Amino acid sequence: MFRTMLGSLLALAGAVAAVWSPFRAWYGGRHGSDIRVDDLFTGVGVTPHGAALLGSLFLPLLFAALLAALGVLLRSRLVVALAGLVVLGFTVLWMVRQAQFSHSLTAGGDGLDTGVAFAVLGGLLMCAAALVLPGRNRPLQYGEPAVPVDRGESPYPYDGRPPDGPEPDTPPYGQAPYDPAPYDAPYEPPSSNR
Repeated sequence: MFRTMLGSLLALAGAVAAVWSPFRAWYGGRHGSDIRVDDLFTGVGVTPHGAALLGSLFLPLLFAALLAALGVLLRSRLVVALAGLVVLGFTVLWMVRQAQFSHSLTAGGDGLDTGVAFAVLGGLLMCAAALVLPGRNRPLQYGEPAVPVDRGESPYPYDGRPPDGPEPDTPPYGQAPYDPAPYDAPYEPPSSNR
Protein backbone atom coordinates (compact mmCIF):
# COMPACT_ATOMS: atom_id res chain seq x y z
CA MET A 1 0.00 0.00 0.00
CA PHE A 2 2.81 2.40 0.92
CA ARG A 3 4.71 1.60 -2.26
CA THR A 4 1.59 2.18 -4.35
CA MET A 5 0.98 5.59 -2.78
CA LEU A 6 4.62 6.65 -3.03
CA GLY A 7 4.93 5.47 -6.63
CA SER A 8 1.70 7.23 -7.60
CA LEU A 9 2.85 10.48 -5.99
CA LEU A 10 6.23 10.29 -7.74
CA ALA A 11 4.61 9.61 -11.11
CA LEU A 12 2.11 12.45 -10.76
CA ALA A 13 4.78 14.88 -9.52
CA GLY A 14 6.91 13.93 -12.52
CA ALA A 15 3.95 14.47 -14.86
CA VAL A 16 3.31 17.93 -13.39
CA ALA A 17 6.99 18.88 -13.72
CA ALA A 18 7.06 17.67 -17.32
CA VAL A 19 3.93 19.61 -18.30
CA TRP A 20 5.11 22.75 -16.52
CA SER A 21 8.57 22.69 -18.14
CA PRO A 22 7.55 24.07 -21.58
CA PHE A 23 6.27 27.22 -19.86
CA ARG A 24 9.73 27.87 -18.41
CA ALA A 25 12.83 29.09 -20.25
CA TRP A 26 14.72 26.28 -22.00
CA TYR A 27 17.65 27.93 -23.75
CA GLY A 28 18.68 31.55 -23.98
CA GLY A 29 15.44 32.71 -22.36
CA ARG A 30 13.31 30.94 -24.98
CA HIS A 31 10.41 28.96 -23.57
CA GLY A 32 9.76 25.37 -24.56
CA SER A 33 6.30 26.36 -25.75
CA ASP A 34 8.02 28.47 -28.48
CA ILE A 35 10.12 25.57 -29.79
CA ARG A 36 8.53 23.69 -32.69
CA VAL A 37 8.36 19.94 -32.15
CA ASP A 38 8.92 19.22 -35.84
CA ASP A 39 12.32 20.98 -35.63
CA LEU A 40 13.50 18.00 -33.58
CA PHE A 41 13.05 15.69 -36.56
CA THR A 42 14.71 17.79 -39.26
CA GLY A 43 18.38 17.86 -40.07
CA VAL A 44 18.63 21.61 -39.51
CA GLY A 45 18.05 21.53 -35.77
CA VAL A 46 16.12 23.95 -33.59
CA THR A 47 15.22 27.04 -35.58
CA PRO A 48 14.31 30.46 -34.14
CA HIS A 49 10.78 30.23 -35.58
CA GLY A 50 7.91 30.38 -33.09
CA ALA A 51 5.35 27.63 -32.58
CA ALA A 52 1.72 27.22 -31.62
CA LEU A 53 1.18 25.62 -28.21
CA LEU A 54 0.09 22.23 -29.58
CA GLY A 55 2.88 22.32 -32.16
CA SER A 56 5.58 22.94 -29.56
CA LEU A 57 7.43 20.79 -27.03
CA PHE A 58 4.30 20.99 -24.90
CA LEU A 59 2.59 18.32 -27.06
CA PRO A 60 4.95 15.35 -26.44
CA LEU A 61 5.34 16.30 -22.78
CA LEU A 62 1.56 16.50 -22.35
CA PHE A 63 1.26 13.08 -23.99
CA ALA A 64 3.85 11.68 -21.57
CA ALA A 65 2.00 13.18 -18.59
CA LEU A 66 -1.29 11.62 -19.72
CA LEU A 67 0.52 8.32 -20.22
CA ALA A 68 1.89 8.53 -16.67
CA ALA A 69 -1.59 9.22 -15.27
CA LEU A 70 -2.94 6.24 -17.19
CA GLY A 71 -0.13 4.09 -15.83
CA VAL A 72 -1.01 5.13 -12.28
CA LEU A 73 -4.68 4.30 -12.84
CA LEU A 74 -3.82 0.91 -14.34
CA ARG A 75 -1.05 0.32 -11.79
CA SER A 76 1.25 -0.49 -14.69
CA ARG A 77 4.94 0.00 -14.08
CA LEU A 78 5.66 -0.39 -17.79
CA VAL A 79 3.37 2.47 -18.83
CA VAL A 80 4.80 4.82 -16.18
CA ALA A 81 8.35 3.93 -17.22
CA LEU A 82 7.45 4.53 -20.88
CA ALA A 83 6.11 7.99 -19.96
CA GLY A 84 9.38 8.85 -18.21
CA LEU A 85 11.41 7.64 -21.18
CA VAL A 86 9.31 9.75 -23.56
CA VAL A 87 10.06 12.88 -21.51
CA LEU A 88 13.77 12.11 -21.23
CA GLY A 89 13.97 11.10 -24.89
CA PHE A 90 12.41 14.33 -26.18
CA THR A 91 14.57 16.40 -23.83
CA VAL A 92 17.79 14.72 -24.95
CA LEU A 93 16.72 14.95 -28.60
CA TRP A 94 16.08 18.66 -28.14
CA MET A 95 19.54 19.08 -26.56
CA VAL A 96 21.16 17.37 -29.54
CA ARG A 97 19.23 19.51 -32.02
CA GLN A 98 19.95 22.69 -30.05
CA ALA A 99 23.66 21.89 -29.99
CA GLN A 100 23.51 21.18 -33.72
CA PHE A 101 21.91 24.58 -34.39
CA SER A 102 24.00 26.72 -32.05
CA HIS A 103 27.23 24.66 -32.40
CA SER A 104 27.51 24.52 -28.60
CA LEU A 105 25.44 23.78 -25.54
CA THR A 106 26.09 25.76 -22.39
CA ALA A 107 24.38 25.88 -19.00
CA GLY A 108 23.26 29.01 -17.17
CA GLY A 109 23.07 32.57 -18.46
CA ASP A 110 22.12 32.31 -22.13
CA GLY A 111 22.39 28.50 -22.05
CA LEU A 112 20.28 25.70 -20.61
CA ASP A 113 17.67 27.02 -18.24
CA THR A 114 15.06 25.82 -15.72
CA GLY A 115 12.69 24.36 -18.30
CA VAL A 116 15.22 21.66 -19.21
CA ALA A 117 15.83 20.97 -15.52
CA PHE A 118 12.10 20.51 -14.90
CA ALA A 119 11.76 18.19 -17.92
CA VAL A 120 14.70 16.03 -16.81
CA LEU A 121 13.43 16.01 -13.22
CA GLY A 122 9.94 14.99 -14.42
CA GLY A 123 11.30 12.14 -16.52
CA LEU A 124 13.50 10.88 -13.69
CA LEU A 125 10.60 11.04 -11.21
CA MET A 126 8.45 8.95 -13.54
CA CYS A 127 11.23 6.37 -13.97
CA ALA A 128 11.71 6.25 -10.19
CA ALA A 129 7.95 5.78 -9.78
CA ALA A 130 8.09 2.80 -12.13
CA LEU A 131 10.71 1.24 -9.87
CA VAL A 132 8.72 1.93 -6.69
CA LEU A 133 5.27 0.85 -7.90
CA PRO A 134 4.49 -2.76 -6.97
CA GLY A 135 2.60 -3.50 -10.17
CA ARG A 136 -0.61 -5.48 -10.51
CA ASN A 137 -1.24 -8.57 -8.42
CA ARG A 138 -0.93 -11.78 -10.36
CA PRO A 139 -2.73 -14.99 -9.45
CA LEU A 140 -0.70 -17.42 -7.43
CA GLN A 141 0.62 -20.46 -9.24
CA TYR A 142 -0.22 -23.62 -7.39
CA GLY A 143 2.07 -26.60 -7.76
CA GLU A 144 1.39 -30.30 -7.61
CA PRO A 145 -0.24 -31.53 -4.41
CA ALA A 146 2.07 -33.11 -1.86
CA VAL A 147 0.03 -36.32 -1.85
CA PRO A 148 -0.83 -37.73 -5.28
CA VAL A 149 -4.58 -37.99 -5.76
CA ASP A 150 -6.46 -40.50 -7.95
CA ARG A 151 -3.36 -41.92 -9.55
CA GLY A 152 -3.21 -45.22 -7.76
CA GLU A 153 -0.01 -44.22 -6.00
CA SER A 154 0.59 -44.67 -2.31
CA PRO A 155 0.18 -41.56 -0.14
CA TYR A 156 2.95 -42.86 2.11
CA PRO A 157 6.56 -41.98 1.49
CA TYR A 158 9.28 -44.54 0.82
CA ASP A 159 7.97 -48.16 0.71
CA GLY A 160 4.20 -47.63 0.48
CA ARG A 161 3.47 -48.78 4.04
CA PRO A 162 2.02 -46.49 6.71
CA PRO A 163 4.40 -45.27 9.40
CA ASP A 164 4.31 -46.79 12.87
CA GLY A 165 1.19 -45.82 14.80
CA PRO A 166 -2.50 -45.75 14.03
CA GLU A 167 -3.83 -45.72 10.53
CA PRO A 168 -4.26 -42.16 9.26
CA ASP A 169 -8.03 -42.62 8.77
CA THR A 170 -8.72 -43.79 12.35
CA PRO A 171 -9.43 -41.24 15.07
CA PRO A 172 -6.78 -40.88 17.80
CA TYR A 173 -7.07 -42.05 21.39
CA GLY A 174 -9.57 -44.85 20.79
CA GLN A 175 -12.51 -42.58 19.91
CA ALA A 176 -15.32 -44.10 17.93
CA PRO A 177 -15.57 -42.88 14.37
CA TYR A 178 -18.43 -40.69 13.31
CA ASP A 179 -21.56 -42.76 12.85
CA PRO A 180 -23.77 -41.42 10.06
CA ALA A 181 -26.41 -44.16 10.51
CA PRO A 182 -28.92 -42.17 12.63
CA TYR A 183 -28.98 -39.46 10.00
CA ASP A 184 -29.58 -41.90 7.15
CA ALA A 185 -32.87 -43.15 8.64
CA PRO A 186 -36.06 -41.84 7.01
CA TYR A 187 -37.74 -38.90 8.62
CA GLU A 188 -40.64 -39.69 10.97
CA PRO A 189 -42.71 -36.79 12.20
CA PRO A 190 -43.30 -36.69 15.96
CA SER A 191 -46.53 -38.22 17.07
CA SER A 192 -49.06 -36.12 18.89
CA ASN A 193 -50.42 -37.59 22.14
CA ARG A 194 -53.56 -35.51 22.41
